[in-house]
Formats: sequence, structure tokens, C-alpha cells
Amino acid sequence: MPVVIALIIVIFFVFVSWTWHNLGDIDRTRKILIITISLIVLFIITFIMFNISKQDISYNSEAEMNDVRNVLVILFTFINGLILMPIVAKTISKVRENEITTEQAKKRFIVILIVFVIILIFECGYMKNIQQQILNIYLNALNAK
Repeated sequence: MPVVIALIIVIFFVFVSWTWHNLGDIDRTRKILIITISLIVLFIITFIMFNISKQDISYNSEAEMNDVRNVLVILFTFINGLILMPIVAKTISKVRENEITTEQAKKRFIVILIVFVIILIFECGYMKNIQQQILNIYLNALNAK
């Protein structure tokens, strides 16, 4: 578990610093706002993905499910942010600096959204697989005692 927590912290800092950098000359308050809102939105999406992926999985207890959910939702929120937000931030920055038009930005956002939906489809299956493996490890540990 300490390895997972360390991984989550590293991914979080990479996500925030990369997104911060890609936002360019936007003022500090707006950068904080953009990163915060993106984290909230990504958390909600990831939470929904977890709930979809856990449909066929039977946990032994509510506490066990909550523990797995907390770790996976936080981890995948930051991974999704790492995949999505630096690109979105760079596009926002380019629009503000008039390097691209809003029409070009809209096209980029549509492509980004399509790619993200495809990623979420694969992620849902992957998240289900991880949950099942965690339960198998837990059950094997209980049976070994």
C-alpha cells in the first residue's frame, strides 16, 4: 500500500506541474481554478466509472469496497488528469495567445473527448479486472490463515 500511495503522490505532482506549465501565461488564480475544476470533474467521471465497473463484483463488506474504491478512484483520477489535462491546458493557452482560433480549439476538444471516451471504455474493463484481482488476493490471504 505505501507504494501505491507514493505512486499517487508522484502522479498528482506531475499532473499539477505539467498542467500548470502548459497553461502558460494565465494568471495564478485562473490556473488554480482550472486545475481544481478539472480535478473535480475527473473525480466525478472516475467515480462513475468505478461504479459501472463494480457491477458484477461482490465485496465481502461495504468497508472493503470503500477501501478499494477510494484507492482506485484517486489513482485513476490523477492518471486521467495526466492523460487529459496537459493537452487541454496547452490548447487553452494557445487560444489565449491567439496561436490557434476557437474553431481549431473546438476541433481539438472534440478529438480529445473522443479519445478520452475510448480510454474510459478500456479503463472500465481494466478497473473491473483490478478489483477482481484485489479480491482474489484478499481471499487467498484469508484462506492461507
